[in-house]
Amino acid sequence: MTIYHSPFAAIDLPPVSITDYVIPALLARADLPVLIDGPTGRALTGAMLLDLIRRLAGGLTARNLGPGHVVAIMAPNIPEYAAVFHGVAYAGGTITTINPAYTADEVRFQLNDARAEILITIPAFEGTAKAASVGTGVTEVFVLGDAAGDSRFEDLLGAPQMTQTPVDLHRHTVVLPYSSGTTGLPKGVMLSHANLVANVAQLKAVFPIDPGEFSIAVLPYFHIYGMNAIMNPFLVQQAVQITLPRFDLELFLRLIQTHKVAKVFVVPPVVLALAKHPLIDSFDLSTLRAVFSGAAPLGAELSNACAARLNCEVIQGYGMTELSPVSHATQVGHNLPGSSGRALPLTRCRIIDTETGLDVAAGDVGELWISGPQVMQGYLNNPAATAATLDADGWLRTGDIARIDADGFMFIVDRLKELIKYKGFQVPPAELEALLQTHPAVADVAVVGLVDAEAGEIPVAFVVTKPGAAQDGDDVRAFVAGHVASYKQIRQVRFVDAIPKSASGKILRRMLKAQL
Repeated sequence: MTIYHSPFAAIDLPPVSITDYVIPALLARADLPVLIDGPTGRALTGAMLLDLIRRLAGGLTARNLGPGHVVAIMAPNIPEYAAVFHGVAYAGGTITTINPAYTADEVRFQLNDARAEILITIPAFEGTAKAASVGTGVTEVFVLGDAAGDSRFEDLLGAPQMTQTPVDLHRHTVVLPYSSGTTGLPKGVMLSHANLVANVAQLKAVFPIDPGEFSIAVLPYFHIYGMNAIMNPFLVQQAVQITLPRFDLELFLRLIQTHKVAKVFVVPPVVLALAKHPLIDSFDLSTLRAVFSGAAPLGAELSNACAARLNCEVIQGYGMTELSPVSHATQVGHNLPGSSGRALPLTRCRIIDTETGLDVAAGDVGELWISGPQVMQGYLNNPAATAATLDADGWLRTGDIARIDADGFMFIVDRLKELIKYKGFQVPPAELEALLQTHPAVADVAVVGLVDAEAGEIPVAFVVTKPGAAQDGDDVRAFVAGHVASYKQIRQVRFVDAIPKSASGKILRRMLKAQL
């Protein structure tokens, strides 16, 4: 067995709940802002946030909504999101985070699967929330802000609860985010207090945030990236988050300029905008020192183009919901473009041959397996999926094809189940997408496999062109042909207005395949 150990020194993991990990920082910033609503400037100080957390915990405990009970939240990024998250956690309950872009049917599936009993939302989604609750265990919908009915978030608040409701830090599921569901039905990922605390501590050791530092929380809190790679690390490290309910490039840039932001956390589509959009030149982004990209592979060419334009480092990490979410990250000043960085402290890796199940030779490509304190407990109500993902020794099979170099830097080649098989050869869509993003006429692109009687599958590119650029499929194919082996060449080009993506920035390939 070949095991790649983290190059970073081991760290001590605090034996506390995720909320008790946050509280000292809130006390340190009692009179200073910790969360600011980007569109309005409305702020919560550390003391205000802590008061909301304690009063929500008290109210939930009074309603017997502590251990063994599930609260759902369906909201965009707003300052109160953190209060709901930590109030439920402090009461010993479980919170499930729902994508507010979901339809009522999609919300209903998650409510039923998670066995949620109440749902917290905002006025804009109150109608969907109430429709979705029909036929579920949800007894009441509470609304943050002005509610059309009588159920207001304030009605949930009670006398402040001053201590964490006792729970087993390693076995209690504090949060149930759902996997993106790009294939099959979404799965509830069971994460413990210990999982979340471990990953925040691991990230602090490799990618620290300065006290009082500002950043833009544009990646959704309902997704694990926004939740435990941005929201909780910034709270723990006494930093300030400016929340954006949706991505607005102009507002995003204006807030960076106004608050002199040094680091931003984004996904590859945002890196693409930072590298190519003309609006970038209208703002002073000179304070930026690092753009951190995650959730999907970022090619070296696009990374370098963005870095050159912004005169800062563009680095990336790797993770997934099942990893709380980060296993690999790049340190500022130690970037290797195209790499997802090195394993976080206490994290071990293996690279496994998908045909034999054996470890591959050093430097070879195979499926990435991860072991560490951030690995999930399993999938809710799905022992078969859990067994298929976690082996008997706790190794998590990521489903991603990767290689690790001699210095410990990990490179994602592609998703195992997204590889295109052309006449027996494996064609990684991410490699072709990274290449096509360097084409001067291409604004965005996705590559999927089309079933073919002769080849098995052929690569098809869905291309979004820049305004005014010609839609020339022959030119696109010729561009690719000049850079890759014959079996990787694009066989068809289809021009579209937009590439469908999840809230976390992942390409929804199933939607493109449905068009084929």
